[in-house]
Amino acid sequence: MAKTYDLLTMGRSSIDLYANDIGVPFVEIKSFAAYVGGCPTNIAVGARRLGLRTALLTAVGEDRVGDFVLHFLQREGVETRFIPRKPGHRTSAVVLGIEGPDRFPLTFYRDNCADIELTIDDVRSSPVEDCRVLLITGTGLSREPSRSATLYAAEIARAAGATVMIDLDFRPDQWDDPRAYAVNVRSALRLVHIALGTEDEINAAMLSEAGQVSLTNFQVSDARVTGDVEASVAALLGVGPQVLLQKRGKHGARVHLVTPQGVRRSDVPGFPVEVFTILGAGDAFAAGAIYGYLQGWDWYKAVRLANACGAIVVTKHGCANFTPTMAEVEAFVAAQGGW
Repeated sequence: MAKTYDLLTMGRSSIDLYANDIGVPFVEIKSFAAYVGGCPTNIAVGARRLGLRTALLTAVGEDRVGDFVLHFLQREGVETRFIPRKPGHRTSAVVLGIEGPDRFPLTFYRDNCADIELTIDDVRSSPVEDCRVLLITGTGLSREPSRSATLYAAEIARAAGATVMIDLDFRPDQWDDPRAYAVNVRSALRLVHIALGTEDEINAAMLSEAGQVSLTNFQVSDARVTGDVEASVAALLGVGPQVLLQKRGKHGARVHLVTPQGVRRSDVPGFPVEVFTILGAGDAFAAGAIYGYLQGWDWYKAVRLANACGAIVVTKHGCANFTPTMAEVEAFVAAQGGW
């Protein structure tokens, strides 16, 4: 039976305030531009711009910021009628500085935020059984009731024959302990077909599991999770996913695919660009990968598209607002010399 939606994403949404003053210390910022953000929100918009039928399960407050988010999504053609308002809770916000080529101080305002209040009943009211792909995120597992709702959604989607994907989305300041992130993500990975993440996120997901993984420089705004990433990859694939897409920044991406003969690894090159800000690039990557997967492409072609989407967004001043259309991707790739 045909599904109504190609993609349903679940989790956080926010208003993103990006500094207009580039290359200055955060304390000297004079103004911000307002965009829409949040990992699953960005992915829903990115996939819609590429041509997929997308719906979003998040939550917003009964506030003007919630109006702002919903207005943008409706204008983009993302289905919003499953997004509940949460009285007494606020729509999330993120503030970003752009201090230099590799310094992007990021502050989350998620105290009492609406999207972490998603419940099992909200899932039951959404088209989890009527989508081809469900995408969940690590941050959705950070608090109740969103944690149980996220796991429930993954169970229902999988039982209905949908592909379940997870963006590992490790945001250290959303967790009291990085080991709690690892334990909760591993519980979700047992329900997941495809996982996406950076080296740090893969290591974080397998913290205390892969053996030689240890957390260093753990701070509210920044975390590096160092260790034997190959051991972490093997441990992650042993939990349940059949595919792991490892995002590698300027080096492109690495596909880890479970086959009857073992894990097959392939590297997919990226596109050289001058980085303006890295925020949102991984979400554009995810949108491209999902699009290619749903077209039935092989993983090399799907991830090459994903790399192009990410490369375009790192040159822009925002996330969802700047994810490319297919025509924009094709023009970009042509200018880069082709696929």
